[in-house]
Parts: sequence; structure tokens; C-alpha cells
Amino acid sequence: MFVFQTFYNLTDGEIQLVPLKYIPADYEKGFVPAYEFGIAPANNAGLMMGKIQLRVGDNENTFYGGHVGYMVRDVFRGNNYAAKACLLVRKVAAAHDMEKLIISCNPNNMPSKRTCEKTGARLRDIVEVPPHHDLYQRGERETCIYELDVPSTGKEGTA
Repeated sequence: MFVFQTFYNLTDGEIQLVPLKYIPADYEKGFVPAYEFGIAPANNAGLMMGKIQLRVGDNENTFYGGHVGYMVRDVFRGNNYAAKACLLVRKVAAAHDMEKLIISCNPNNMPSKRTCEKTGARLRDIVEVPPHHDLYQRGERETCIYELDVPSTGKEGTA
């Protein structure tokens, strides 16, 4: 049974991840449990520069849509905050015994492809999105599947 954990000190000294939501699984819809964090400066948890979500578990949705989803507000783009947040969220993944994270993006989304490369993620494949998947319904026909290793640093969270 999945149990959400509380994480403190998710920071690299420049940014921090601030817990925003615990999103329960909806297995009927194929949604695994997820954490949503705000991306904020290390010294100002109230300034939300963007968000990152970690989906915990493996299924068709996390294969095509990824374990990680992120967004950085326009005014803060160009500072590698998404890549830094991806690296920080690996601590949460490690606490749930995940060994790899999938980050997916449209093959034409150059900023997201660069973000994946900056994290050290490897391009595993470019795959066709099946017609029944939500991404396909939104007009996506292909997706890049990047794989990011999760260092086994042990349990970082506290319940």
C-alpha cells in the first residue's frame, strides 16, 4: 500500500521544492499517486517560480506521460530551474525505491529536450503515442522517452 511521506530540505542551495499537494491514485483512470511541489528560490519559499510533479509507480500512463512533469513560469525560464528540480525530486523517488525516472516530451519541444539532457537523462526512444492515450487526444502523436537514474540514497523522507 502506498503511503505519502513528508520531505524536508529538498534544496540545492539555489532552489527548493516546496510541497503543494499529495495527489492520491485513481487506478480506474490509470493514475498513480503523485507529489506536487512548487519550485522556489532557496531563500524564499513564498515565490513560486514553477511546479514539478512526481508520479510514483509504473504503468502505461507513466511510460508515455513520464514520472516527472514540470512547468517554469515564463519570467523565470532560462535558469535551468526545471533541470535542477528534476535532480532534487530524485530524493523523493529514492524514498519510494524507484530506480529510474521517465521524463517524456514532444520531439519538437527543444527546451524540454535540453532540460532532460542537462539532468543527465538518456534518450531511450521516440515512440508513437497510442490512439487511446490522453496525449494522443491532445494532439501528440510521438513522444521522446528519457530515462534518469535515481541514486539509491536511502530513505530521505519522514512520515
